[in-house]
Amino acid sequence: MALVNKRIVRKTLLIIVIFLVAIQFFRPQKNIAHSAPANAIEKHYAVPKEIGLLLRSSCYDCHSNTTVYPWYSNIQPIAWWQQNHIIDGKKELNFDEFNSYNAKKKKHKLDEIVEVLQEDEMPLGSYTLIHSDAALSTQAKNELISWAKTLQKTIN
Repeated sequence: MALVNKRIVRKTLLIIVIFLVAIQFFRPQKNIAHSAPANAIEKHYAVPKEIGLLLRSSCYDCHSNTTVYPWYSNIQPIAWWQQNHIIDGKKELNFDEFNSYNAKKKKHKLDEIVEVLQEDEMPLGSYTLIHSDAALSTQAKNELISWAKTLQKTIN
């Protein structure tokens, strides 16, 4: 009986290893823009340098057309999981496409920025766990909130 169980365990482990190796050949497309985005928020609205740095370090990996990929993004299934976060993030808000939104949607997106920052929903805990530099201090959140509210008033 023990010999049969060892064979089953070995075969199961071999199948798992083969599966893990095989999925390494199926990679998602990377989120890397090859040209400057014409509709980027900073090309149409005032984005102070400090705010731009905060957005790039804490938001742009999932909410723009260019992600800075860490080494582990080359490992499956992590890359698929990460790609799903990027796709979902860009659906919610894409700073590189911000000017393509109509005025009502722009104002709504700025409201959402304020809300998710006030509720500590963004950046995601799973993201800041690995990217500690993306964690926002209370002061940084307040600066982003103030900027978003001010920008919202300028949109007609």
